[in-house]
Amino acid sequence: MSTPNNFSRRFFMQSTAALGGLSLMPSTSWARVLGANERINFGVIGTGGMGHAHLRGLMNRRERDNITISRVCDVYQRRLNSATKIIHGVTGEESEGDSNSAANLSGGTMEYREVLDDPDIDAIVIATPDHWHTKIAIEAMDAGKDVYCEKPLSLTIQQALDCRDAVKRTGRVLQVGPQRTSDDKFWKARKAIDEGRIGKVSWSQGSYCRNSRGGQFNWHIDPDAGPKAPRGDEGYVWWDRWLGHEWDLAENIPWNADHFFRFRKYWAYNGGVATDLLYHLLAPLLLSISGTNGEYPRRVVASGGKYLEKDDRDIPDTFMMTVDYPSEHTVMLVSVMTNDLGLDTIIRGQQGTIKVGDHLTVIEQGTWWPEFRATNAGEFEHTMVRDEEGNEHPEPPPGQAKFEIFNSPRRDHMGNFIDSVRGEDVPNCNVDLGCATMVAIKMGVEAYRQNKTLMWDADNERVISR
Repeated sequence: MSTPNNFSRRFFMQSTAALGGLSLMPSTSWARVLGANERINFGVIGTGGMGHAHLRGLMNRRERDNITISRVCDVYQRRLNSATKIIHGVTGEESEGDSNSAANLSGGTMEYREVLDDPDIDAIVIATPDHWHTKIAIEAMDAGKDVYCEKPLSLTIQQALDCRDAVKRTGRVLQVGPQRTSDDKFWKARKAIDEGRIGKVSWSQGSYCRNSRGGQFNWHIDPDAGPKAPRGDEGYVWWDRWLGHEWDLAENIPWNADHFFRFRKYWAYNGGVATDLLYHLLAPLLLSISGTNGEYPRRVVASGGKYLEKDDRDIPDTFMMTVDYPSEHTVMLVSVMTNDLGLDTIIRGQQGTIKVGDHLTVIEQGTWWPEFRATNAGEFEHTMVRDEEGNEHPEPPPGQAKFEIFNSPRRDHMGNFIDSVRGEDVPNCNVDLGCATMVAIKMGVEAYRQNKTLMWDADNERVISR
């Protein structure tokens, strides 16, 4: 893909922002600026369950969004074979078997740096386990690629901060993966809160709960998989690379199939239900309440435990965390893997409440009915009526007024990323929102593990305990 001679809108936007800070864009950023109609060539790194989902999604939108997928990477040969067949349009039982035919197809590699070094690749999708996210993301941006990084942004807080700084340094586009930040109802909630429709927000809540007979994250283990299988064999796993111990990404331990196939059960590679599930809730709630760049926490506490799922897992099956923010609101998040009846997603203001369902329901607080009805005039029918004694009363009665805000069409999360790469939009979950979300979520994980209340030192960007 050649660099267009004319400046794209994205280059103009990034250059303007850079000049405002008295700096110029780094050479890696303006070496590859896409024109609005130019085809985007993707590489996908990590082709497990989520990676395969992204890969199939990208293949299905090739014509509609003018994209191609030419490189895939995974350290497990079986998954790599399947992914390689998909990008070549091989039909049938492409997810299993027939390793010889897959070996004859181009585009598949176990070495992620081959994807990053490919000058024809414009954008990278990262769907590896969490402990690899930011290393690959930073190297990709340094190589002049734009990045879609699956949630969570990182494994550690420092990794998240480093990735945030790399976006600023390189000027590349980075989208973090919580898809709900592209759900129109949260943007409608953002607008309603900006317009003062519920008054000052004081707290919000949300949950992501499940139940299962087999135990959460106890995914299937392929019995033939491991590093002792011959290289090129379907069962071969490049275990040392998956761990990343060479770069201190994880401890160097002997092959452990449970760690590999069920990595979400172990602290070494992720933050359990907090990073896998609650990240999906906190990011859109921060978008709604604090704005597009989110907000860093002030104080985080957490509780829970392994109450029912008592296998070798590190992570709790019951987890609850509360986050206090400097702008004076609190978010309560709950994730329970042993009962699927959770909390409604609700944002509470002094004058009104937003219930987040398929769309938004805005409900009056009875104490503040005059202010609520004045602010939301025209959104619902209300009047003053006289009783038999001649006294005026509001109708409907205080606390019973409400109205609905319905969704509008909006690009999906990957579509928003594609538009951002072309300079036609900006990421719905940019690195600032992704990093702020990650800091709070990781503080929740550590508050639980350390049995402490954790504070965020904003001046020094570090966690301190109380």
